[in-house]
Amino acid sequence: MSRPGVYLSGVERTFGADEIIVSKTDTKGRIIYANEVFLRMAGFSEGEILNQPHSIIRHPDMPRCVFKLLWDTIEAGKEIFAYVKNRSKNGDHYWVLAHVTPTFDKSGKIVSYHSNRRSPRREAVAKAEALYQELLAIENGHADRKVGMEAAFQAVVAKLQGAGVPYDEFVFSL
Repeated sequence: MSRPGVYLSGVERTFGADEIIVSKTDTKGRIIYANEVFLRMAGFSEGEILNQPHSIIRHPDMPRCVFKLLWDTIEAGKEIFAYVKNRSKNGDHYWVLAHVTPTFDKSGKIVSYHSNRRSPRREAVAKAEALYQELLAIENGHADRKVGMEAAFQAVVAKLQGAGVPYDEFVFSL
């Protein structure tokens, strides 16, 4: 799946099992910190990436409903784990197991978000990729993008209810 104007090389990048991609965003999702591993994998310089929306690395194979679930969760003050396929500046891609948490000030207000991403297990990537293709098909099966995203989101919710597990437990079962 590709969006017009989004170049995809089809080349997958990988990073070491001992490396961690770290980024922080403000509450609007604009990047306020990125470590060296992030910059290397995404292919951006620090000057290019700071203050840019985190969606700058969004790969078009990622269903929007997964990001809705992510944002709904972290805006509610909870952490989330998710497999994510990111797009590098040159069109390459890389998979991560992301752990995203809100950061609170002394009054308990969310002031930013912190994400650590590790190299995922290949078996889990294959399962996540199959699920995401299914969700993308649901999203793309509707002429209205919002209706499609909501339908895919409800499909995820139904899967979780059917399995009787929360999303985090589902992710770790992949």
